[in-house]
Amino acid sequence: MTDENQDHDEPIIRDKRRIDPETGAVRHPEGEVEGEVEATDAASAEPDDEDVLTVDDILNAAQAEVQEPSDEHLADLKRVTAEYANYRKRTEANREVERERAVGAAVAVLLPVLDDLDRAEKHGDLEGDAPFATIAAKLRAAVEKLGLTPFGEVGEPFDPTRHEAIFQQPSDEVDTDTVGDVVETGYLLGGTLLRAAKVVVKTPQ
Repeated sequence: MTDENQDHDEPIIRDKRRIDPETGAVRHPEGEVEGEVEATDAASAEPDDEDVLTVDDILNAAQAEVQEPSDEHLADLKRVTAEYANYRKRTEANREVERERAVGAAVAVLLPVLDDLDRAEKHGDLEGDAPFATIAAKLRAAVEKLGLTPFGEVGEPFDPTRHEAIFQQPSDEVDTDTVGDVVETGYLLGGTLLRAAKVVVKTPQ
């Protein structure tokens, strides 16, 4: 029994602690020079301050970038601002065009009614406080609120971009082409010509 126990190797325990628990001295592995160990430990424990960025360094750099943005960032900011301003202008212009188009389509169906009112007025049917005259005034006021503006008056200069000449009448009373009579009133919707005025033109002899 005793012989069998002696045949087995006893476990070997190696103490790899760098500090001797009894003396408190630093232990050095075999083949290691004491100066080299100290230099290696110092290098690993104390990195070069010039190569290490702290949190404060990063925050300060970010704050400086915000306070004094680079030329590239300023150029990007100006470009984005200009693009947004152009986008808003295009959007507003398109919105106004679509609004005038929709209103123009609705008002266009009322133009024959307004023509009838003009003819009735020339015949004296809209004089006084008659119910028909009141209705005509309300209708004209309603379409004017939508931006509809009538034009075409006797005596105004003839403008081929706004007037449609259906007849020319030579006259020694004028020096330039002048509207002598309005057959059909013209209308503007905002800055858009909705319908040209049909007129008789007096021309110089």
